[in-house]
Amino acid sequence: MKPIYTSPEDAISLVQSDSRIFLHGSACTPNHLIDELARQSQRLRNCEIVSITLQGNVEIAKPQYKDSFYINSLFTSTPVREAVNSGRGDFVPVFLSEIPLLFKRNYLPLDVAIVTVSPPDAHGYCTLGTSVDVARAAVDTAKIVIAVVNPRMPRTHGDSMIHFSRIDKLVWHEEELLTVDYGAKVGQEELTIGKNIAELIDDRSTLQLGIGTIPDATLRCLNNHKDLGIHTEMLSDGIVNLVENDIITNKYKGVHENRTITSFCFGTRKLYDYIDDNPAFAFLNVEVVNHPIQIMRNKKIVAINSAIEVDLTGQVCADSIGTYQFSGIGGQMDFMRGAALSEGGKPIIAISSRTKKGQARIVPYLKTGAGVVTTRGHIHWVVTEYGARDLYGKNMAQRAKALIEISHPDDREMLERAAYERFKELSNFKKS
Repeated sequence: MKPIYTSPEDAISLVQSDSRIFLHGSACTPNHLIDELARQSQRLRNCEIVSITLQGNVEIAKPQYKDSFYINSLFTSTPVREAVNSGRGDFVPVFLSEIPLLFKRNYLPLDVAIVTVSPPDAHGYCTLGTSVDVARAAVDTAKIVIAVVNPRMPRTHGDSMIHFSRIDKLVWHEEELLTVDYGAKVGQEELTIGKNIAELIDDRSTLQLGIGTIPDATLRCLNNHKDLGIHTEMLSDGIVNLVENDIITNKYKGVHENRTITSFCFGTRKLYDYIDDNPAFAFLNVEVVNHPIQIMRNKKIVAINSAIEVDLTGQVCADSIGTYQFSGIGGQMDFMRGAALSEGGKPIIAISSRTKKGQARIVPYLKTGAGVVTTRGHIHWVVTEYGARDLYGKNMAQRAKALIEISHPDDREMLERAAYERFKELSNFKKS
């Protein structure tokens, strides 16, 4: 049996009003079929869109489609942010590791999953390409699966395989994948933070790196390390050089040795070509990658994640700016907890001391309505360009002192006043 390809119009004709539709995310965002959803919007009403990290144009998130599509985001990215915060959508607070359970246990049963896959191999197997993450559970549970088959999509190993016969409609469409170049955005401030983080990383550590310039900067500072491993929810270009130079070897992880473990990647074409049909990389279901028990089985896990702001007691807001939903919970808490439980593990929150607009990131109190992603009971290391401090085991006054020491110099007087007004225990406040 050979695959039969159809038109976008025919494929999307399977979608009906009142459906819950999963859309593949990151580099796999199926904008070719999303555009067709928009073209058929007049016959579609009250459809719920669930997804993580959609990228590109995402036409159906625009105001004119509000009667047809409601954006129920599981991790809010740039193309849907306005819809989520405007009443044309909303946000589901959930750990990334538990999103598959929403599909499997019928909290969010899926009518349709629309994904992007690599072409079938000689045995008829496509792959979910650069994003296995929650898409694995989506295609396993959705009543209808529709796929864009893109020959530019890398073929990935792990939990990525799906036989073409399990896909209800296949649409052949070749186009370059969506890309992002975090390395081009790295400045001196990020490199300083990366250097401070690198000093906390021992040889034979296993790394988890979040999204953005600080993780990429950290990877640039690891050229003198030895035998590092990778167990992370996402990959970007920074790992390629370290693998090629035998710095990332995955030899001493204690589990999944000799393989880089991830659930998705997002970067440049260089990264996509490097992972293409590369058995040294395993793209696994995020239920496995991000499960704290699976994470803690790795030795010396160093989890590196970022934040929007951190208050003086160690509460971390990473998903909202006040009440404005900016991103999502993602895998931060999965890895913060897993790393804390790992033998020799180090959970790290890495931030610049100020935003690009000059606003403090270390603050007396989180903004009204801000979401606490990492609690003050889970916080360990906080790193800025001014240093690194471990808050674990410290009382709140001691935490305030430690955080002030790595805050922006121009914010320290304000923070000291706030700390004294709040804690009023100078003797404790002055202790290290």
